[in-house]
Amino acid sequence: MRRALAFLTPLGGARTPTPGAMAWFPVVGAALGLALGGLWWGAHRIWPPAVAAALVVAADLALTGLLHLDGLVDSADGLLPHLPPERRLEVMAEPTVGAFGVAVAAVTLLLRWVALTALAPSLLLLGGIWALSRGIMATVPALLPYARPGGLAASFLPASGSRRPALVTGAGALVLGLGGTLAWRVGPGAAVVAAELLAAAIVVGLARRRIGGFTGDVLGAAGVLAETAALLVAAARW
Repeated sequence: MRRALAFLTPLGGARTPTPGAMAWFPVVGAALGLALGGLWWGAHRIWPPAVAAALVVAADLALTGLLHLDGLVDSADGLLPHLPPERRLEVMAEPTVGAFGVAVAAVTLLLRWVALTALAPSLLLLGGIWALSRGIMATVPALLPYARPGGLAASFLPASGSRRPALVTGAGALVLGLGGTLAWRVGPGAAVVAAELLAAAIVVGLARRRIGGFTGDVLGAAGVLAETAALLVAAARW
């Protein structure tokens, strides 16, 4: 739990995650979502909805140490342009940021802010969405090959053939996600979870096609875009 918390947030000091820490990813995600939901609820009573939503977006970046947003930026720069396959991983590892990364990050943050502005504050909604996104991050390594040997994510890869713990974690995250979103609103809650899973699948599928698997950046991108898709569906006129 402490390793998962330290990896996914700036809290707890720098710790290298292990395969066992992955099981706690959905729990940490749920805690982050509930904390953000509490901030959202409180801020909504002091400021207009747009200001409260902006504070939640900013707090999410702070509580994650921009780790997942950095993965989104790097993934956009490496996966979206027309590049030779061997160049994509090199671009994703570069410290500089390209036009694709800037554009995708800006649009994603704008969509998250707009969706939160349109919604009434809900701890359960954010708790469910954030739990499922971290569960997705914990499950993908058991399903796809790792595209960057020796990279950051290598330390928490499951042992060869050991998929069951990750699948159990993914199932637990799905239960948390469904529980939170259905408690928010029954019908729309199921659609929110479906949108979150679909968005993550699109990101992971693109990575599989273009770099042959996943990287830590891809996991971050999948999580951020999955949350964003879920928020947009939740904000629809049901």
